[in-house]
Amino acid sequence: MNSEMQQYIQPSPTIDFDNITVAKFAGENSGASADQREQAVSLYYAVRDSIRYDPYSMNLSIEGLRASTTLSIGKGWCVAKAILLAGCCRSLGIPARLGFADVRNHLTTTRLREIMKTDVFFWHGYTSIYLGGLWVKATPAFNIELCERFRLKPLDFDGFKDSIYHPFDLEGNKHMEYLRHRGEFADVPIDQIIDTFRREYTPDDSSLKEGDFDREVAIETQNH
Repeated sequence: MNSEMQQYIQPSPTIDFDNITVAKFAGENSGASADQREQAVSLYYAVRDSIRYDPYSMNLSIEGLRASTTLSIGKGWCVAKAILLAGCCRSLGIPARLGFADVRNHLTTTRLREIMKTDVFFWHGYTSIYLGGLWVKATPAFNIELCERFRLKPLDFDGFKDSIYHPFDLEGNKHMEYLRHRGEFADVPIDQIIDTFRREYTPDDSSLKEGDFDREVAIETQNH
């Protein structure tokens, strides 16, 4: 493996797969196969469904973003879950990096839209995994229960094709639009994300830390 690829199998400040809890989670959820593609697929579903998606858990510090932190609290926003999946892959010697894009999300909760003042999610995170000589995108953000409540088609991942958000939900309503790709990185570009968030979102983000996303989703989807 060349020197450029080496950075994608090393631990980093947030991708702390050298932490025993991350290594243990990866080992227990990589499946029985020795094939890296099958291992990556197994890890994808473990992160997607065992860690609840929660945008109110956003914490733009190294400690808050660490894979080990996400495991300890059992929930995370898209970037945190992408970091955990990258860490699990790297722990098995599978090169992985973090990708980012700006997306327009048509299916957030009312309270979250009111807080953010927009339906654009800047620096949405996904995991890019090197399999079979190609980088393949994997988006483990929305757990299966959330998809079922919002009537979304769950994102599957087979290790061959990119797994990115669907443009429409199961009812044919708009779901997600990709507006801008920001690139892929060996670790989280925290300073760049903070700069964008300060410019685009409300200066007082305290309300983003006090929401109960599961409860909001349950209320808004109770008639589904």
